[in-house]
Amino acid sequence: MPTPSAARIHEFEVVSNTPVAEGIWSLVMRAPKLAEGLSSGQFMSIAVPGDATQLVRVPLSFSKADPVKGTVETEYAVVGDGTRRLSLMRPGDTSDVLGPGGHGWRLESHPRRVLLVAGGIGITPIVSAARWLAREGVEFDAIVGTKTVNTLWGFDELMSVGVQHVVITSDDGTAGDQGFTTDALEPALAGGEYDLVLTCGPEVMMHKVADICAAVGVACEVSMERMMTCGFGACATCVVPTRSGNVGACMGGPVFDAKEVVW
Repeated sequence: MPTPSAARIHEFEVVSNTPVAEGIWSLVMRAPKLAEGLSSGQFMSIAVPGDATQLVRVPLSFSKADPVKGTVETEYAVVGDGTRRLSLMRPGDTSDVLGPGGHGWRLESHPRRVLLVAGGIGITPIVSAARWLAREGVEFDAIVGTKTVNTLWGFDELMSVGVQHVVITSDDGTAGDQGFTTDALEPALAGGEYDLVLTCGPEVMMHKVADICAAVGVACEVSMERMMTCGFGACATCVVPTRSGNVGACMGGPVFDAKEVVW
């Protein structure tokens, strides 16, 4: 029998919703029960008001869940009508959110030192991972990729939670080193300092990250970006090909062991 989803519908109120970089917004919502239940790497699906014909929720990762304040924070890119309408929500506005969804980051290997690799808006669950690792007392470094300096978010947040070292890469060279995260990953892993890599970003990037990690024998977990339409395993729109067959990202993920994914 399939494992039932732990996701439930929670009412929320917008605390703040502001732009933090070019095309990137930060939403803080008050949803106490959701804040208590979320684990790092899981996701949530927001019902965005403004279009009665739009029935599909917007699935988003989160960067911070504060059970004391009862708040959840997410950073998201405005890329379509759903996220455009989400960016129009103002403090005091209300709606509902489905969560917690799926499986998050895992620490079964009890790593000594972790390397976080984020590309674009994939930084959101990576910041959540950083907060979690800091609480667990695990040392970590990070590689953060962005298109340009204007789309960079997350550096300050990583520094605030105690990252040891951060490498920034940008497509145009306006932030950090010009190039891709994978250009920085190979030399970073050459010294044998890390025994686990956590990554989220464009799939082509994560595929390369997975290949690099496999080549040097470093464990790797990937957070797969899929349109998780229903959020609880009913619609089969978010399947990820794995060595065990197709697995829904909303239930079997969004975090997968990189070795299990059929790229």
